[in-house]
Formats: sequence, C-alpha cells, structure tokens
Amino acid sequence: MVIPVHDINPVRRTPWVTYLIVAVNLVVLLLTPVAATSLTGAATSTAQACKEAAFLDEHAAIPHEMITDKPLRLVVTGQLGSRPGTCVVAPPTYRKNPVLSVLEAMFIHSGWLHLLGNMLFLVIFGNNIEDRFRKLPYLVFYLFCGYVAAYGYAWAFQTSVQPLVGASGAIAGVLGAYLMLYPRARVWSLVPFLFFIPLRIPAWLVLGSWFVLQWLYAAGYAASGDAGVAYMAHVFGFLAGAIIGLLVRAASPPPQYPVHPRYR
Repeated sequence: MVIPVHDINPVRRTPWVTYLIVAVNLVVLLLTPVAATSLTGAATSTAQACKEAAFLDEHAAIPHEMITDKPLRLVVTGQLGSRPGTCVVAPPTYRKNPVLSVLEAMFIHSGWLHLLGNMLFLVIFGNNIEDRFRKLPYLVFYLFCGYVAAYGYAWAFQTSVQPLVGASGAIAGVLGAYLMLYPRARVWSLVPFLFFIPLRIPAWLVLGSWFVLQWLYAAGYAASGDAGVAYMAHVFGFLAGAIIGLLVRAASPPPQYPVHPRYR
C-alpha cells in the first residue's frame, strides 16, 4: 500500500545490532547459490535450479520437518536428473536439525529484491526498537519473533515441504513492537497509487495497514500475485512483536529526547 523510506523518530544510541543483522544477511546471500543469478537477472538453468533446491533442502526451514522434528527422507542432491529439466532426489547425506534450520533460514534470502525489501523495513523501524530494548534483549526479541513466525506458519501448513526462508517473520515482530511503542511517529512513505508521491504518514496507519494486508493475503481474502510469500508467518511474527511491545510499554515509560525543530 505504501513504501516507507524514513521515520521521524530519533534514537539515543547507534543501532549496531540492527546493522550487524543487515551485514550478516548480506554476507549470507553472497555465499548462497542464488546470489549470481538474482543479481544478473539471467534465466536460471536446470543445473543452477538443482543447486539452489539442494541448498534450500539442507538449510531452509521446512514446515513438515519442524512439526515432526525429523528431516525429509528424500531431498534434492544438486545433480541433474536423467530426464531433461529434472534433478536427482535421494536420501540426505547430511544431518539436519529442524530447530536450528529455523535460525539458518532467518538469514537466507531468495534473491536481492527479497533481501533489500526486508532490510529496508528493518533499518527504518529496527533502530528504535533496539534503542528501547537495548542490544542483547533486542537480539533475543528479534530471533524469538522469527521462531514464532516460522513455527506459526508450520502449524498452519503442517504437511508443507516448501522451504521457508527470509528475515520477514522476525522483522514483522519488529513492526508489531514499533506499532505498539511508537504509533504516532511519522513515517515518510511513497504512495504507489499517487505516483509515488512522498507523504508523512503516522506509523499506526503505515504498519496497521501493512498488517491488515498480510492478514487478508494469509486468510485468502485477497490475491497477492505472489504465492511464494509466507504471509501467515508475517501475521504470527507481527502479533508476537505487538504483544511484547505492549508489555514493554506497560513496564517502562518512553525515553525523553530534547525537542528539535526537525522532529516537531
């Protein structure tokens, strides 16, 4: 609905943990098989597709594995099949821990657009949550929301063997907490249906409308045009972050800042 680009909400400390999360996600993408093809935009060959599928089977979170706590019996090996357009499938030669795969999956992305979209939201809203929570609690909170998002999605789609990757579940938790803690903060956003005119919109409208849209997509009430997005994970992550944000708001008053004309 809108594309946030900057929030008018000062912080007291440099958000080093947020920057570290961004850096780790960037490095991980560069080390994955999808980095080259997603950057050049070249068509993915069957050989490359097999490598990417094998990588995801080994490192991504897979709902059926998470629910049963057992790895898949058959996985893609990364080798081309005997028939055109196919990959070899065989029992895995590695040991996979489904619980730890959720942590790995939080730092794996399917391409550069996927990564940049997620990191944009994290940089804009994560700095204030890190500032309010402090560094270590913020990191624990971020990972916790990622786990809630992944397992919430797995609970909703227990038989799915579709790999689940990306930081969006954890970032959805950041957005939920931000909505509870800073609902009146102003967010400069681009509005696509108004020819991308930048507008200063309150956070409750930006993030509230984002959550409603995710819920409509997850519940099937609206067509997103992208079946590969785990909208249900976004819903669970957002709710987890919102609940924790409410608890933090009730337990501690917001920090006080000197009033500066820029933020009036």
